[in-house]
Amino acid sequence: MTMKKTLLALLAILLIGVTACRQGESGGKKITIAYVNWAEGQAMTYLAKNLLEKKGYTVTLKNADVAPVFAAVAGGDADVFLDTWMPVTHKTYMDNFGEKVTVLNTNFNGARIGLVVPDYSAAKTIDDLQAMKAKFGGKIVGIDAGAGIMNKAEDAIHAYGLDYQLQSASEAAMLATLKKSIDEKQEVVVTGWQPHFMFSQYKLRFLEDPKKVFGETEKILTIANNEFSVTDTTAVNFFRKFQLDAGQLGSLMGAIAEADGNDEQGVKNWISNNQAVIAAWE
Repeated sequence: MTMKKTLLALLAILLIGVTACRQGESGGKKITIAYVNWAEGQAMTYLAKNLLEKKGYTVTLKNADVAPVFAAVAGGDADVFLDTWMPVTHKTYMDNFGEKVTVLNTNFNGARIGLVVPDYSAAKTIDDLQAMKAKFGGKIVGIDAGAGIMNKAEDAIHAYGLDYQLQSASEAAMLATLKKSIDEKQEVVVTGWQPHFMFSQYKLRFLEDPKKVFGETEKILTIANNEFSVTDTTAVNFFRKFQLDAGQLGSLMGAIAEADGNDEQGVKNWISNNQAVIAAWE
């Protein structure tokens, strides 16, 4: 083989190697996002999925209750979780798993949890619930048993001396009970949080919490497995910029609700109307 042919052969090998590397970088990237069936978390998760797929990622979603989600991220079975409420709601989980996860970003400011009633309710504070036990049926309608807000609701029952039962259910079941009660103009108290689209659907308010059992406003954090946070700089940089304000997140959840709960379609509709927001994350 002549020197010229040898050089051409070596150049061809190098080009094949470079092409393969580039294909591996653009087509072989994978990420697993864990999420809980909470409206704001689902909305942000499907939005991140759509945008990461456009960057060449294969995105797998892993749905579970909150405790398994934290365990999955800490153990490496999932890479990212976008719905960590701090410093109150998920403090216990961060205390348990914090050394194995990295906080990438605050994706939402001004979050809040508490007990929520329709605006027409005669109850103004959590203290009022005991005297109105008969009207409320002696029950607080909750969500998943392991959710941080449920732990705080139990704390509130004890702190305020309420002879109430905290009922665990899915978020969908809680919302169905809320709707039925409002349609019938009945008293109802639920575990509620903002951001959530129910506040745009109904006139609701938080019961005052003078003992601050539910704390003040919170931040929603994006957390990642420690190893992932140092090995995938492209995804990490994306998540460090991924942030929504109240109007943006509210409109995202609204777009999904308007799409009859079709997360994928709702997200696509929202993206088409919010290109400037997306551009800021590039």
